[in-house]
Order: sequence, then structure tokens, then C-alpha cells
Amino acid sequence: MLEIKDICFERDNKKILDHINMKLDLNKFIAITGPNGSGKSTLAKIIMGIEKPDSGNIIFNGQDITNLKSDERARLGIGFAFQQPVKFKGITVYDLLKIASKKEISKVEACKILSKVGLCAKEYVDREVNASLSGGELKRIEIATVVARESILTIFDEPEAGIDLWSFNNLIEVFEDMRNLIKGTTLIISHQERILNIADEVILMKNGKIEKVGTSKEILKQENFVTNSACCKLNKEAKSNG
Repeated sequence: MLEIKDICFERDNKKILDHINMKLDLNKFIAITGPNGSGKSTLAKIIMGIEKPDSGNIIFNGQDITNLKSDERARLGIGFAFQQPVKFKGITVYDLLKIASKKEISKVEACKILSKVGLCAKEYVDREVNASLSGGELKRIEIATVVARESILTIFDEPEAGIDLWSFNNLIEVFEDMRNLIKGTTLIISHQERILNIADEVILMKNGKIEKVGTSKEILKQENFVTNSACCKLNKEAKSNG
């Protein structure tokens, strides 16, 4: 479905990605983890077309998309959710879901999508997507747009970033249902053990290279440090918000 062939990427004379080779199969829930600065988010952005590799190729459903722009990749069925969801002044949640679905949908249909991600539809469908929404609410709305988009490949870049522990616990429940919500492959960049544990496959990156591919148990046994710092961060955020 997606094949990464010998991808290299440098920034300021520093190797960020060093000859990355990877295959993602259809209908899989895959997580990429590793220390900060290992190239995880850069790889995600290269897959989406936000960054362009210095060399190598990206093959999606048999088509070379290496030189395609982000919007062209989106039309082919690749979706991307940023660490910090975008706010849109003057645009309602309903407007956003219509844009994501690329068709006219009724408010009833929009409410059904919101319900799938654990939001009380009547309270959110007409709300403006702005700073009045919490980090957890924005994350769920962004996931709702992904559900509406029905992408073949959906990429989440550290979805736990910027939300408190309570919101994170609720977000995990949403991700546990992702296989039923999205028909396709989900790729998540994350440090969080609870996210890694629901993945079919975990890819460990270090120093711009793929160190190991295995189950969450295999990777976590080798790399306990990966989750500790992120857990501490969430606990601190929870206390500050409490």
C-alpha cells in the first residue's frame, strides 16, 4: 500500500533521515516511536508531502508520489493530523466536517460522525473551531474530520501533545475504536505506551534510522525510556490544569 524506498533528508548539514526503507500494509494500525530528534515527525511530513526528501522514492498504491504536493496526495487518500490542531475563526465544526468529507452532508450525518469520536453532537456541531475549545476537544474534532475524509492512509503526529491526562485517557478510547471508524491504515507517531500497545506493529527509530520493527511488547522491553518522559509530561499537565 505504501512503500518508502531509501529516503534521505538533511537539514543544516545534519542527517535527519538516513536511508529509510519501510512498507505499510493496508488495514493496519502502526506506531512509530523513538527518542526526540530521531526523525519520526520528519518522516511523517515527508509521507504527506509537507517536506520533500533529498533522495529516495515514496510509492502509494503502486504510484510514485515522491514529487506530488500535499493536496495531490490528499486526493489520492492520504490524511494528516498535526500535533497542534488548527483553529479556524468563523468556521463551525459542521463546516469543517463538510470540507473534510468533500461533499454536502447533513447535520444529522455530521452528528453521527461526532458521536463516533465521543463528542455530544448537539453541543459541538454548530460551535466555532476556535480557542474556546480545549486541546482534547480539538483533537477529537480533528479525528472526526479524518473519519469524514475516509482516507486510505491516516497519519497522526504525536496526538497526545498539548492535552491533559483526562483528555488523553478519553483520546485512547477513541483510538481503540479506530479500526472500526476508519477503513484503511492508521500511522501514529507517539511516545505513549498506551498508544503503542494498541498498534499491530511498532517501528522504533533512532538517529534517523529504523532500529527495529516488532510488537509493542518487544519494543517497550528494549526501550523503556521512550514512554517515561511523555508520561511525566502528561501528569504535569494534568496537575497544572487541576
